[in-house]
Amino acid sequence: MKKVVLGLFLLGAAATGARAQGSVTLYGLIDEGLDFNSNLNGQHQWKMSSGDAQGSRWGLKGAEDLGGGFKALFQLENGFDVNSGRLAQGGREFGRQVFVGLSNDTAGTLSFGRQYDSLVEFVAPLTANGNWGGYLFEHPFDNDNTDNSFRLNNAVQYQSANFGGLKFGATYAFSNSPGQFSTANAQSAGASYTLGGLSMGLAYLNVANPGANTIGAVTTNDAGFIAERQRVFGAGINYAFGPAMLGFVYSHTDLKNPTAYAYISGSIVPPGQSVASLKFDNFELNGTYLVTPAFLLGAMYDYTQAKLDASGGSTKPRWHTLGVIADYNLSKRTDVYVMASVQRSVSDHSGTALDNAYTGGADDSSSNDRQAVARIGIRHKF
Repeated sequence: MKKVVLGLFLLGAAATGARAQGSVTLYGLIDEGLDFNSNLNGQHQWKMSSGDAQGSRWGLKGAEDLGGGFKALFQLENGFDVNSGRLAQGGREFGRQVFVGLSNDTAGTLSFGRQYDSLVEFVAPLTANGNWGGYLFEHPFDNDNTDNSFRLNNAVQYQSANFGGLKFGATYAFSNSPGQFSTANAQSAGASYTLGGLSMGLAYLNVANPGANTIGAVTTNDAGFIAERQRVFGAGINYAFGPAMLGFVYSHTDLKNPTAYAYISGSIVPPGQSVASLKFDNFELNGTYLVTPAFLLGAMYDYTQAKLDASGGSTKPRWHTLGVIADYNLSKRTDVYVMASVQRSVSDHSGTALDNAYTGGADDSSSNDRQAVARIGIRHKF
């Protein structure tokens, strides 16, 4: 009997030790607020809106120690709308990200699944919209994806370890189309460097046929622009000194044969014409100041110039976007904030929706060259 009891004890101890080698974490964030839009297709709008400062989400992530410095890891992250309970990201159960992989303390991490591109990982944290500001501060039409409008499906990603502040990574997303290896695929690469208060990053993204089908790297219900190709380069720098931080980001987007933009009712193609290319250059200045450890003030200004090459000629629309935020932490997990974004477009008479203002987070374009969105919100993290 003693041998049986001792055997059960040892078995239980072994099982406890095995469980101690792994962990699973449940986490999430709920962002809710009230928005006012000055001009939505010619009308004022008041609305409850979820996830404007940060996308509302919940997720599970975990790791298992495999020994020798190796770990197995996974992450499942769901996006949702607080007001309706609906799934976000095209109705996907885990639309924000879902992957499984292996990591090593010195060799880095290799992961497989639906994942972020390098613009999101290395450059977006240096922007206002990809860090402390959210949708309202995105560059027009989120043309460079620094606001994470889409993810990469079927993606194999490598992320390096941290080498004295230097990190780098690359991603390849398969098209999954039979006999069409290079159709609807994507490639991305980037790097970042931090030293004290200095942070720098750069990245490249190339997507073939975004929105072309339902199984590619960027699918029809995930893409912003529908085009033959979307190519983006971005770089940025932030410098923090005392309670202040200043940043600058530049990005360039080149769309080949674009036909539509999914989130507005207006067309980006002039009537009776075709578009060979649409290019954007974004120049953003941003800054934050900690009045107290719990009270943050932030501001950003973005100037974007575009070039639309249509069969009837070329035009050069432009946009000026100004955003401000005041954020107060009630606790380590809960904060309240007020924010506003004002945009003015400078029309070059393209005859398209590009002539109008379109602030990030708005349901549609303005009916003229100005649009302002103001928001009061509460955010809770768990």
